[in-house]
Amino acid sequence: MSNEVIEGKIDIILRNLEFLREYADIDEQEFLDSYKDLQAVKYSLLETIEACIDIASHIISARGLERAESYAEMFEILGKRGVIEKGLADKLSDMARFRNILVHGYAKVDNLKVLEIVKEELQDVERFVKEILRKFNA
Repeated sequence: MSNEVIEGKIDIILRNLEFLREYADIDEQEFLDSYKDLQAVKYSLLETIEACIDIASHIISARGLERAESYAEMFEILGKRGVIEKGLADKLSDMARFRNILVHGYAKVDNLKVLEIVKEELQDVERFVKEILRKFNA
């Protein structure tokens, strides 16, 4: 397993988390009214989720774990195999499904949900980073 790959992805995550924290206290209407802020936050959130997915994929591949049929399933596998805590795996699976909405527009993106993730769910990404760093000494 390449710690260099994991470290590079963690750097992306940390840079984006720092940016996204700037929006943690933004007024809801101010956020919704700013196309520029909406787009910046969506892209930063997307990049963060994809870096988490890349880490999960790398671990699954390096450990020879079962093949995931979806990005969400990657986190389920990590939870099932004890790489990350099961509750965290469930939350990251939900985030991966939200990533699909952002990318593919399967449904109209709920901008309030984007803000909710920024305000209430980034700690799940932080926990993921901490667990990965602890387990793999990246």
